[in-house]
Amino acid sequence: MLSADEDYFKKTGEPLFSSHMIDLSEEEKEWNIATTKKYLERAAPMKQWLEMEIGITGGEEDGVNNEDVDNNSLYTQPEDIYDIYAALSSVSPYFSIAAGFGNVHGVYKPGNVKLQPGLLKKHQAFVKEKTSAKEDKPVFLVFHGGSGSSVEDFGEAISYGVVKVNLDTDMQYAYLSGVRDFIQGKKDYLQSQVGNPDGEDKPNKKWYDPRNWVREGEKTMTKRIAVAFKDFHSEGKA
Repeated sequence: MLSADEDYFKKTGEPLFSSHMIDLSEEEKEWNIATTKKYLERAAPMKQWLEMEIGITGGEEDGVNNEDVDNNSLYTQPEDIYDIYAALSSVSPYFSIAAGFGNVHGVYKPGNVKLQPGLLKKHQAFVKEKTSAKEDKPVFLVFHGGSGSSVEDFGEAISYGVVKVNLDTDMQYAYLSGVRDFIQGKKDYLQSQVGNPDGEDKPNKKWYDPRNWVREGEKTMTKRIAVAFKDFHSEGKA
């Protein structure tokens, strides 16, 4: 995709995409930083945003299972954040860091996930001290694995410089709920193409047409997104 961006940029003066994410969090830290820097060097002339990840996110996603990972691996250290910031800020200001502070993909029983958003505050203070930055929050941070987290955790993390929150699992469930409720409510109309409680010759196309039941999933997901905007203090800013 970055190669396509570069080709398009040469022709038009702008890239195809405004941002990319590179996740090398399963790799050794120095290699992660060095490789991410190489990609940022390519993205920088196009003023593209690059999000990188450091520290392991627990749970399971996209076939990667970290449910049994050592708990200490879920918490990124301030020194790691500084090393990333020092390397990448020398190339471009357009980058963010998804740091681990106990984040877990998916949703689990309350109490099983122990988030420590206070670590993000320590990251900012450490980088500020090491770089003599004027701003109190010099690092753009990302909240991975936000689904199932409390509004209080969201608010605290955002106050420490989180500029993006991931809610993939919550959005998946919100989408499903609309489709599920539609299917369950109309199950007697979905057993055949013709014939339902209203008559043996009554067609059922308007019930099994994907444009109808897919729309129900879109509507419930839209409502969940509205809740997220409120939780993230982003109402009216989209």
